[in-house]
Amino acid sequence: MGRPTDIVLYQAEWCPYCARVRSKLTDLLLDYKNVNVARSHADRQEVQAVSGQTGIPVMVDGETTLDDDDDIIPYLQKKYGTKRAS
Repeated sequence: MGRPTDIVLYQAEWCPYCARVRSKLTDLLLDYKNVNVARSHADRQEVQAVSGQTGIPVMVDGETTLDDDDDIIPYLQKKYGTKRAS
């Protein structure tokens, strides 16, 4: 069990960018809600509703919505990263 958060990740298992975000969430021991989306962009209404576009990954954390793994990962590190003893 990880640290509780309000994070919702819109993603797909086959998406390598989504895998990078999931890996970071796991590394930081964060609990989050995972929403698997359709392969077809036309069928991603839930992603469109929260982010205004249909690309993935999309992460919602409270009032913050990010739609690119290169933005999501640094955000997670900055907000949730901690110094851990080796």
